[in-house]
Amino acid sequence: MMRQYELVERVQKYKPDADVALLNKAYVYAMQKHGRQKRASGDPYISHPLEVAAILTDLHMDESTIAVALLHDTIEDTSATRAEIDQFFGDEIGALVEGLTKIKRLDLVSRKAQQAENLRKLLLSVADDVRVLLVKLADRLHNMRTLYYMRPDKRRRISEETMEIYAPLAGRMGMQDMREELEDLAFQYINPEAYQTIRDKLQDLSGQNKVLVQSIEEELKALLIKQGLGEVKVKGRQKKPYSIFHKMQTKSLSFEQMSDLYGFRIIVDEVEDCYRALGLVHTTWRMVPERFKDYISNPKQNNYQSLHTTIVGPQRQRIELQIRTKRMNEIAEYGIAAHSLYKEGKTGRREVADDETNVFSWFRRTIEALAEGDSPEEFLEHTKLELFQDQVFCFTPKGKLIALPKDATPIDFAYAVHTNVGDTCVGAKVNGRMMPLVTRLNNGDEVEIIRSGVQVPPPAWEGIVVTGKARAAIRRATRQAIRKQYSGLGYRILNRTFERSGKTFSREVLAPALHRLGQSDVEDVIAAVGRNELSSYDVLRAVFPDHKDERATANVKPSTEEGWVNLPKGEGMAFRLPDNNGEAAAGMPLRGLSAGVTVRFAPWGAVPGDRVVGIVEDDKSITVYPIQSPALQKFDDQPNRWIDIRWDLDSTDDIRFRVRVDMNVLNLPGTLARVSEKIATLDVNIRSIQMEVVADDFAEVKMELEVWDLRQLTQAINQLQALDCVANVTRVFE
Repeated sequence: MMRQYELVERVQKYKPDADVALLNKAYVYAMQKHGRQKRASGDPYISHPLEVAAILTDLHMDESTIAVALLHDTIEDTSATRAEIDQFFGDEIGALVEGLTKIKRLDLVSRKAQQAENLRKLLLSVADDVRVLLVKLADRLHNMRTLYYMRPDKRRRISEETMEIYAPLAGRMGMQDMREELEDLAFQYINPEAYQTIRDKLQDLSGQNKVLVQSIEEELKALLIKQGLGEVKVKGRQKKPYSIFHKMQTKSLSFEQMSDLYGFRIIVDEVEDCYRALGLVHTTWRMVPERFKDYISNPKQNNYQSLHTTIVGPQRQRIELQIRTKRMNEIAEYGIAAHSLYKEGKTGRREVADDETNVFSWFRRTIEALAEGDSPEEFLEHTKLELFQDQVFCFTPKGKLIALPKDATPIDFAYAVHTNVGDTCVGAKVNGRMMPLVTRLNNGDEVEIIRSGVQVPPPAWEGIVVTGKARAAIRRATRQAIRKQYSGLGYRILNRTFERSGKTFSREVLAPALHRLGQSDVEDVIAAVGRNELSSYDVLRAVFPDHKDERATANVKPSTEEGWVNLPKGEGMAFRLPDNNGEAAAGMPLRGLSAGVTVRFAPWGAVPGDRVVGIVEDDKSITVYPIQSPALQKFDDQPNRWIDIRWDLDSTDDIRFRVRVDMNVLNLPGTLARVSEKIATLDVNIRSIQMEVVADDFAEVKMELEVWDLRQLTQAINQLQALDCVANVTRVFE
């Protein structure tokens, strides 16, 4: 276990004027609070915050961050309080410790939701001070280093979370060394057999190739120094097991087919030297085509800069090269921790926004996604999409660089520019040519978005885009469009209900009744009525509690025209449908209509359980439609014709309702018999059937069925669909 004085010495090596008193006080406080607590390994608990602090000294963090690392578990696991930490160490350190504590204090139903909410809270805490993230990543790294002592099931769960969230998050923040170690530690518990196999093979190769790596280093360095590049460092290293496994999986390669198990890093003084070194390497050894990337001209979103190339180098070995300056190398290893902003203790969102680098651009977009109000699960999905994607770099017509995930489309590009640009996108020009919106963008493409003020993003776009921001915006626009559609219907229903009751409806009268309706705003109430989640009469009673609905149900005989009923004058209404013999069936009432009107169902109309509405015809009769009926679209601009009605079935009612279903079936002997037999077992009556062969193998079947209600119809469709001779079953509406 690291000693207190050793930690202080590590800090003083890179910051001689460090506040030693603060470090000592934090150590003593943490030691006292954790007392005799033990870790799963049996070590004193204080060893954990000490090791977390030591990891942060490798990143050259300021003493305040080191103090937070020593204190990060005190509020969560001891009797320490925020007020006490504020008193001893100040508000800044107290806020950081509390930010880390809040991430753990969750009690949610599902582990997926808990993981998602943890990530939300972590990133929101980082919005106030990015050092929260640095301490959290260091905490996770030490926990992974000591994971062996946990139960096997817990080891796997923590490793999966590390691989899905924390390792790619470290990578996005530019901390590549930490990412690689987290991935490797998680890999050995997620797939121990593959990890051990690759590790054993690497150990064998390491002994064989030690001299080879050394000679390549010397030859590269000699070439560059001879050409006057000054101080040059060349370092070769073997790739990590997980990096090799990931490439084997994505490229479908065996271990023996891997030709670039070693990578070499060339570090020079100036940016110009990077390109000079690249030219010398390419003119001395043959370059492997399509393996060159210039991240100096086009830095990654985490501010990573380097030249990447692959050559067939000395001794005809394929070699991966990274060429960068000392400053670039520091940023590549330490990421956001490399910025002096955090070494001097300056924090907060203002300073981050003023930083000239784009290291925080991805983080800002993620915080914007949080502000949009997506569910935790959606946010987790979108964030994972952002974390795992490689990038392509495209340009606007004005030359602005837009970084996107691999396989991004012009739709992703539009949403990356601005949400409103994406919502109004109707087309795109790629490199001056009109291209489909499903086109996959490549590095260097210039993209011009064509917009329309009346465009609404189609829901199908969600399956095309690859960025989390685009998916979130499309889902949000779809929800808003659906809500607007139901709000229009709900408004018409409420207006008619209030009118029939002698009341005047307006959005203002709903506001005082929101608490009684269990809704947060007026538009939610109106949309809920449109979706049939809330009765218009319940809304009426909530707004006017003294109002009494005294309408009664009257049972009457049908008219001579099948499906129609003449209702007598009175306060209620009901209608009957004739049975197959033309005689009256039991009464089947609907609520919501005035008495004395004629009512009918639309062809292939509704069954009990369907959401239904009534349309007033020109002759003042009422036609009942299921809400899914396409025929209703022609009445969208005629709100006065819409009537809210509801089923009011009695358990003694004995009426079947006609529906039509269409099927595509295999054209085989016995198919129709199997279909008919299945329908009979479900107590569904076949009123008529028509079959037409449309191909050698397939036939179309049109069936008119009689069912009791929607539940029975749904059961029949599902069980017919399950037959191996049936391709699909569709209910037909008018």
